[in-house]
Amino acid sequence: MSERKAQVWAGVDAGKGHHWAAVVDEAGATLWSKKVDNDETAILTALGEFLDLADIVHWAVDIFGTSSALLLALLAAHGQRAVYVPGRTVNRMSGAYRGEAKTDARDAYVIAETARHRRDFTTIDVPAQLAAALALLTAHRTDLIADRVRMINRLRDVLTGIFPALERAFDYSAHKGALVLLTGYQTPAALRRRGRARLTAWLANRSVRGADAVAATALEAAEAQHTVLPGEDVAAGIVADLAVQILALDDRLKRIDKQIRDTFHTHPQAGIIESLPGIGPILGAELVVAAGDLTAYADAGHLASAAGLVPVPRDSGRRTGNMHRPKRYSRRLRRVFYLSAQTSIIKDGPNRDFYLKKRAEGCKHVQAIIALARRRVSVLWALLRDNRVFTPDPAAQTA
Repeated sequence: MSERKAQVWAGVDAGKGHHWAAVVDEAGATLWSKKVDNDETAILTALGEFLDLADIVHWAVDIFGTSSALLLALLAAHGQRAVYVPGRTVNRMSGAYRGEAKTDARDAYVIAETARHRRDFTTIDVPAQLAAALALLTAHRTDLIADRVRMINRLRDVLTGIFPALERAFDYSAHKGALVLLTGYQTPAALRRRGRARLTAWLANRSVRGADAVAATALEAAEAQHTVLPGEDVAAGIVADLAVQILALDDRLKRIDKQIRDTFHTHPQAGIIESLPGIGPILGAELVVAAGDLTAYADAGHLASAAGLVPVPRDSGRRTGNMHRPKRYSRRLRRVFYLSAQTSIIKDGPNRDFYLKKRAEGCKHVQAIIALARRRVSVLWALLRDNRVFTPDPAAQTA
């Protein structure tokens, strides 16, 4: 401990309340292994002790997220770089060392040892303010959408138990007028008592588009059921409450979508990303979050590989050319390119032409979309490299 080393490797098993850090030297001997609270003072104290051990400290963590945000920020502030060692790698590497125990101290040691033996792990860059803001906004939007889907499913289930005809009459996930209707009327008898004229006026006063058509559809469903089912009053109250919550959630989603658009448009290359058909501000923001620094990719192949759009070989002996879908890639990045490719084929243009070409060659829909997504990665990377927007006319690009 008193002899200063040339270089050491520090592995951190990150957690919410505390981290466990272990330091190994070039021979794999443990120099330091302690619990460090997830607190600025504790982390800085441990950082000072680490830097006293060697001239160069190589850092490695197994979590790249909110749990390790403070740790990574403090490392970056002191000029230290950390690499990301995936949990799957740590789990498999644990079997290469003696013992079967599963402790934080052992995990930290395995992380440090893995980083010592392998030098190809991805370096973690602390996101800039824009990327951090987009990451928080897109994650919050995903949570809100999940809540909305859950409440829609719950509403349809409860409504089916008392008024199945009305549940079948509307698509509540996309029809705001139907949700407004449920805030006031949930049972067949209540709709029949109201009547078409007064129900239409009630909906129109609440700015429902096509109020007369909504009222007619609801009354048609009400005329089809005259039986009062058990628990109707309680279920009606639950349906009304869920409808109010979904409408309020829709307003929150509109506000956060506007916030994402405004934040994304401050990105220096937002115009280039949005110029590619199929990518709007929401998918563009998710692309920036999932891909990180787009200039860090050496070529389009590296970006496509990160998105899992490049097949990997599984050859053995005389068996060659055996290509399979990769298992380790960014699911979020792949989702961005897949959804944008699927959206781009709606309108006529080069994207739809390429998709139809692949279908004519015998590819299924998913295969054709993946092939189109791979082609679009190359186009996007070239646009970002040349700092120009997309145009479907090759003559205009030349000019």
